[in-house]
Amino acid sequence: MEAHGGEELGSIGNRLNWLRAGVLGANDGIVSTAGIVIGVAGATTDRSTILVSGVAGLVAGAFSMAGGEYTSVSTQRDTEATLVAAERRELDQDPQAAEDELTTNLERRGLSAETARAAARELSARNPLRAHAAVEFGLDPDDLTNPWHAALSSFISFTCGALLPLLAITLLPDGVRVWGCAVAVVAALAVTGWTSATLGGAPRRPAMLRIMAVGAATMIVTYAVGSLFDVSA
Repeated sequence: MEAHGGEELGSIGNRLNWLRAGVLGANDGIVSTAGIVIGVAGATTDRSTILVSGVAGLVAGAFSMAGGEYTSVSTQRDTEATLVAAERRELDQDPQAAEDELTTNLERRGLSAETARAAARELSARNPLRAHAAVEFGLDPDDLTNPWHAALSSFISFTCGALLPLLAITLLPDGVRVWGCAVAVVAALAVTGWTSATLGGAPRRPAMLRIMAVGAATMIVTYAVGSLFDVSA
């Protein structure tokens, strides 16, 4: 039961982590792409130039996010595989020592010595590697972290986030293009801030205000920088 419960908790935790990562990826897409298109809009009113700049930023950012996530999660997976391999060797070479270690871990979770020993033996009789990996490391040997899933999730979430400022700045009329895009971006950031705080169990208002302030500051600065360059349409 302990190992099964640990696997369920680990699975729930992994899902929440992926959701938070997706929200953060979308948030990065919104802020970075908004910074690019607003900055270019400060330098020129040419719709094609703004669109090309935004698309280039979207593609570069999405691949950068995906590549970074793939590299990071690949390292995590290597660590998980190393822990599982070490546990497998210990079970093959000294199963009694492995059982003693599992018993100790169960005792640390509040079981009495007698109950922990009985539980360790029962768990080990079913699937010793899975039991040890779940109790000691919170891992499922048959379901290690997948770097490709992480990369794809980051790519999609960043792209979805980046599309909002890109579409807003290119589809809105000239007179309200910049302000309309800025309003849409701040509103979207309020949603991502609320969502990330909710998933993480943190206070929502501070999270929303922080990310909205970051987005607004980014657009103000990039527009000011873009305005330093007078590029004729």
